[in-house]
Amino acid sequence: MISEQFILFGSILLFICIIISKTSHRLGIPSLLFFLLIGMLAGSEGIGGFYFDNPSITQFIGIVALVIILFSGGLDTKFSEIRPILGQGLTLATIGVFITAMITGIFLNWLLHIPILESLLIGSIISSTDAAAIFAIFKSKNMGLKNNIAPLLELESGTNDPMAYFLVTTLIFLILNPTTSLTSMVILLIKSLGLGILVGFFFGKGSVWIINNIKLHTEGLYSVFTFAIAFLTFSISYFLGGNGFLSVYIAALILGNSYFVHKVEQVQFFDGIALLMQIIMFLTLGLLVFPSQIIPVFGIGLFVSLVLILIARPVAVFLSLLPFKVGFKDKVFVSWVGIKGAVPIIFATYPIVAGIEGSEIIFNIIFFITIISALVQGSTIDIMAKYLGLYIPDKEN
Repeated sequence: MISEQFILFGSILLFICIIISKTSHRLGIPSLLFFLLIGMLAGSEGIGGFYFDNPSITQFIGIVALVIILFSGGLDTKFSEIRPILGQGLTLATIGVFITAMITGIFLNWLLHIPILESLLIGSIISSTDAAAIFAIFKSKNMGLKNNIAPLLELESGTNDPMAYFLVTTLIFLILNPTTSLTSMVILLIKSLGLGILVGFFFGKGSVWIINNIKLHTEGLYSVFTFAIAFLTFSISYFLGGNGFLSVYIAALILGNSYFVHKVEQVQFFDGIALLMQIIMFLTLGLLVFPSQIIPVFGIGLFVSLVLILIARPVAVFLSLLPFKVGFKDKVFVSWVGIKGAVPIIFATYPIVAGIEGSEIIFNIIFFITIISALVQGSTIDIMAKYLGLYIPDKEN
């Protein structure tokens, strides 16, 4: 009976989320934010009364969802579009993330007197832009942007999670093991990114060959087979010491820019699965949150949001793009589209699982910042683009 009730409960939530994803953008509000709110309403303090308080399961669901979302994003990305802005995107995804994390952490330490490692941890958790949010918003708003800004933002959001992930896991390790040397951390970063790139390249090239030559007896199995390749890429990279998220995106980027059998059907399959994963991920994160615990962190959450939106993100963008010929208005727009989504909330479960003191407060702060970012930045992308003269309707660029 419990299983049947759970299926009914889950199917109703899924049904509601899909309907909302169809209509929410008419209101100018990202549907992903609605998914979070539905999860909160269905949770233990909402009208649904479904009790859920398991960060480990949430983290697992988040990792699975993020692998699919990044893989789908890589498949949809045309290398011809990102080639002109490759240097800019990768600089934002690495140096930009680092600068954002450091500025946010320093402000928290300086003004709120939070210990420096914990401050930097909060800054690192919230430092990356969210691929799921960026991909979903651009697709739903059906808008184009001048000067290759859209490919730049999609490339950044698809590749900056590895840097944020490294900073988060490194700072957690430093908090638990304060005697660790800086040199070993730098070596670990180089190893993580280097192996992530190599594994992604190997699986990307290898998957093209094997998909075209495996001769499966049922067409539907090709998408399932590619599905398995995505997770195999992540797992092999992780266990070798590389960054699995980076490997998945690179492998998908190579695959998506190559010919392989049933390509159209597979890309459509992953688009649908990616949306399903977004819904499940945001619903789960919403269920994990206890709204009564968000109220006490309203002040610090609002402070960090303002620092991120008005100081940390703009400074990181302008410094990162300094070596490149990027217009002032383009930099302002890129600074504004520092949208946060599920990834920071997923990363916020890592300190909880690691048993770091005060990690539940960190989680609630990150959740609050995500909502502010989605409301303020996510709902005003087109308005800001029109104001800066960068908007092209219906993707005519």
